[in-house]
Amino acid sequence: MIISKTPVRMSFFGGGTDFPEFYREHGGAVISSTFDKYCHVNVREVPDIFDFKTFLSYARIEKVNSVSEIKHPAIRNAMEWLGLERVALNYDADLPSKTGLGTSSSFSVGMLNALYTMQGITKTKRELADAAIYLERVLCNEDGGVQDQIAAAFGGFNRIDFNAEGYTVTPLEITEEKKQRLNSNLMLFFTGLSRFSFEIQKTTKSEMGGKTAQLKEMLGMVDVAEKILVEPNGSLEDFGRLLNETWLLKRSISGAISTDFIDELYNKAMGAGALGGKLLGAGGGGCMLFYVPEEKQMQVRAALDGLHEVKFSFENDGTQIICNN
Repeated sequence: MIISKTPVRMSFFGGGTDFPEFYREHGGAVISSTFDKYCHVNVREVPDIFDFKTFLSYARIEKVNSVSEIKHPAIRNAMEWLGLERVALNYDADLPSKTGLGTSSSFSVGMLNALYTMQGITKTKRELADAAIYLERVLCNEDGGVQDQIAAAFGGFNRIDFNAEGYTVTPLEITEEKKQRLNSNLMLFFTGLSRFSFEIQKTTKSEMGGKTAQLKEMLGMVDVAEKILVEPNGSLEDFGRLLNETWLLKRSISGAISTDFIDELYNKAMGAGALGGKLLGAGGGGCMLFYVPEEKQMQVRAALDGLHEVKFSFENDGTQIICNN
């Protein structure tokens, strides 16, 4: 039995500039961090005594005798690509899917990590990120950026830069004390709305061509945010206010990113004392992140009464094999 453990991520700045259609011409960068909510993928070989060759347990149960019969596109394409057939795969997660936290990419990274290990193959974090990008963007033909797969594979609090030649991952040198203060001042809420990110991404992609100026401005905010985080005199309250600026820009890129309900929630949190925030992921639903000074957090909870608050801590490990028996 092999079990992989892969974190989800929250993206603070630069989202949208990780689309190849943008960064190949203009460059791109994001600042993101993984945190302590995980996807677990458990795989083992199916003995030939059973009357099926592949058993899958995720949101549904599948028992098939041909990989081509698998309904889950990422699992089907991964197993065809790796030449696997007799596999039992179970998926468990700390959070629901379609929350804007990159869970689908965390699953892809963790699944590939487990399946490669099952074959006796060890891959680097970069190789796992690249394999997950290829799986989702090429084999599954899903629209979207490429930051989620990289974040899930590498883990930690990073700046990721993109250009026509590829990407670089640079861990941000934030003091532990400052990182803990940031963690304490961030509040994460699930809106109760779920959506498939690739459907939102398809709409966003079609509208991005005329939004180059906004995306370039969002790209510039990555440098500003990095300075706030790494410089000793950088104010975390400025980080919170910058989140508000990047959200206003992001929601102007496509009408599919926000909704009246999301705008209402955002305005309630800001009115209760949040300095800034954003909807995480592609948009349309999922989780909202707010920067809230600790003395204002009770008021924000009251303003967003009825939403589920997700407590979290930053993590540094990325995808891991935690059982290889």
